[in-house]
Amino acid sequence: MAIVISRLNQGSGLLSTPRVELSDKSFTVAVADEPKEQEKGLSGKNNLPKNRGMLFVFGKPDYYSFWMKDMKFPIDIIFINGDKVVKIYHNVPTPPQSGGLAVYQTPQPADRVLEINAGLSKKYNFKEGDKVKIENI
Repeated sequence: MAIVISRLNQGSGLLSTPRVELSDKSFTVAVADEPKEQEKGLSGKNNLPKNRGMLFVFGKPDYYSFWMKDMKFPIDIIFINGDKVVKIYHNVPTPPQSGGLAVYQTPQPADRVLEINAGLSKKYNFKEGDKVKIENI
């Protein structure tokens, strides 16, 4: 199984539309590559439309941590390093009304993280070790 991430050529005058293809499934993604965007992520959004996601792009592989602060819907979190999926958290729930927030971290370095609607990783049989192909991000 392969994941393909692509963006339309910015020099073409077209709006950049990053897309992630996982096997035969395609997701349009928002790219979070600045610290402020990465801190906010999907927090405060009411939902993630069908076939949409958010791709976090980091400058170098590291042990990045994610949490569900102010999230209103569950998601799958897919950690990617280079050209492979290194960790998938399935059906990550919204945070509890009270108490601390769970932290989701990769057991090995990652340089990108993809968030999609909860349950899709299992539904489409995405797994750790799947090949990732990235273009024009």
